[in-house]
Amino acid sequence: MLLHGSLLGASLIAVFPVFWIAISSFKGLEEITSSTTLSILPRNWTIRNYTHVLTADDHIFLTWLWNSLLVAFLTTVVGVFLAATAAYAFSRYRFPGYRPALTSFLITQMFPAAILLVPIYNIVVQLGLLNSKTALVLAYASTAVPFSVWMLKGYFDTIPISLEEAGRIDGLTPFGTFWRIVVPLSLPGIAVTSFFSFMTAWNEVAFANVILVASESYTLPLGLQTYVFQFAQDLDKLTAGAMLVTIPAIVVFVFAQRYLISGLTRGGVKG
Repeated sequence: MLLHGSLLGASLIAVFPVFWIAISSFKGLEEITSSTTLSILPRNWTIRNYTHVLTADDHIFLTWLWNSLLVAFLTTVVGVFLAATAAYAFSRYRFPGYRPALTSFLITQMFPAAILLVPIYNIVVQLGLLNSKTALVLAYASTAVPFSVWMLKGYFDTIPISLEEAGRIDGLTPFGTFWRIVVPLSLPGIAVTSFFSFMTAWNEVAFANVILVASESYTLPLGLQTYVFQFAQDLDKLTAGAMLVTIPAIVVFVFAQRYLISGLTRGGVKG
């Protein structure tokens, strides 16, 4: 009883903020900010907040949604491709500078993202990519690749080399063995790193705040900040926008989870 009670209490603590945001998105601003309201549930349910967020300012929210989806998708594709090829090289080959190169990926994870803002901003300015989605993809991929390389390398190490040798005998090139044998067997690891890369780009706001200038180029996390001012907060619009932001992330998680399970069964190796 003590164990289950502790788990139930921890679950309630974790879920309640999300529950409060979801319920508040159906309330008016006066009801959210009122200190005399005792009921958690709305007195007058309304979808006005969602309607305003989706239609205000020439559907700017939908523009932010498209920007976030595009940046997150490109970051996932670029990041996973670079991480998978690099991890395969580290797993299967030994070359001069192997250990320093592998260690450098680990060292980059020790620095907080705030330290990387200035150098990445300078690089973006010198390349003439300020206020562009390309700059965000490069910045996000640079932060997602090191973790993905280490994770995929560990997964590639578990795949028997004898399978690749059999593929070589059948006439596959080194890249062919990687693409036709290693990648299908590594779907669980690729699914996890894909989800990590997607969420890295989907939730990030620091780099976007520095690189993006025009409101039409904002991503969703940066756009939601426009509902919060110094002396006032549009909590009704903010909560509705926050709930809309979670929908694509949930869809991607369900999609990745399905491929993760199928990859576990497809990646089994019989002796």
